Amino acid sequence: MAGRFAPRPTRTSVRGGYVGLPSGVPRPAHEPGTVRMWTPEGALDLGLVLGPLRRGPADPTFRAMPDGSVWRASLTPEGPGTLRVSQVSAAVRGEAWGPGARWLLEQLPEMLGASDDPEAFVPRHRVVAMARHRRPGLRLTRTGLVLESLIPSILEQKVTTDEAYRAWRLLVRKFGEPAPGPAAGGRLWVMPAPRTWALIPSWEWHRAGVDDKRASTVLRAVRVAARLEQAVGMPPGEARARLEVVPGVGPWTSAETVQRSHGAADAVTVGDLHLPGIVGFALAGDRGADDAVMLSLLEPYAGQRHRAARLILLSGRTPARRAPRMPRGDIGRL
Repeated sequence: MAGRFAPRPTRTSVRGGYVGLPSGVPRPAHEPGTVRMWTPEGALDLGLVLGPLRRGPADPTFRAMPDGSVWRASLTPEGPGTLRVSQVSAAVRGEAWGPGARWLLEQLPEMLGASDDPEAFVPRHRVVAMARHRRPGLRLTRTGLVLESLIPSILEQKVTTDEAYRAWRLLVRKFGEPAPGPAAGGRLWVMPAPRTWALIPSWEWHRAGVDDKRASTVLRAVRVAARLEQAVGMPPGEARARLEVVPGVGPWTSAETVQRSHGAADAVTVGDLHLPGIVGFALAGDRGADDAVMLSLLEPYAGQRHRAARLILLSGRTPARRAPRMPRGDIGRL
C-alpha cells in the first residue's frame, strides 16, 4: 500500500503516490480530488473486479463510464465519499472526494483485490480452466464495508433482480444524499446512514416494492450497524455467523455480503434459485442440481468455491431456460 496522505490538499506533494493541488493555481469548476496511484501485481480487469458491487444498470451508487473508468459513492467510517478509478497503463489511478476520500484511497488496493491470491486457484475442470484463461484480470474485491453489501442483499431476497434493483434505486435516491465532488455528472448518490434507514416510514418501503419481511430485516440490521461493521475485521466464517444472528439474514444473504465486504473466496452462495443448476450443468451436465449436488461438485475447490462459481458464471456455459422467469410483483401498486 502506498504511503501517507498529504496533510493538506492545497500543498504540492507526490510522496507515497498522492498528489495535491499546488497553492495559487486557479481551481476548475469542480474541486480536484485527492489522487493515489497504485500498481497491481499481475493483470487487473476493473469491470470484472468491481462488477459485483453494481446493483443493476441504474444503481445510483455506481457508474461505469465509456472511458473505462468506474465511479462509486460510499458511506465510509469517515463519512460520505466518491471514488473514481481508472487504469493508466499498468497502474491504477484513484481520485476521491468528500470526508470519506482518505478512507477510500487507503482501501483502494484491497477493493481491487490486493489481498486476493488468484494463483492459489487450481482449475479441476476444463470449463473452469478455459474461463480462467480468458479472464486473467479477475480478482475478488474486498470493500471493507458490511452494510453497503448487506442491505441490497436483503432487498434481493426471494424477489426478481429487477424488483430488488428498483427498490435499491428508489430508496437510495430518496433517502440518500448526493455524492461529493463531480460524481460522474451529478448522478451518484451515497446510500442512507443507518439512522436514516431506521426512520424510513412503512409506506415508503411499500412504494419501493419492499415487503414487510425484508423491510423488517433491514431495520433490525441497521439497529446493530456498528456491531455488523466490526465483522469486517473477522474471518469470513465468523463474520457470516455474526450477520446471521440478525433475524432474516440467512446463509444466502451472509454469503452474498462477505463475498464483497471480505473478498471471501470460499463463500459459495447456497439457497439460490439458479446457481445450483448452472454449476451442475457446467460441471456435470446436470441442470437439475440442487445445493447438495452443487456443493459436492465444488468440493475439489474447497477454499476457493466462490471463485470457481464466478468463473463458471463467466464461462457462458449455462443451461437454456425451460421454465418461465419468477413472476414479478409490485406491492407498491396494491
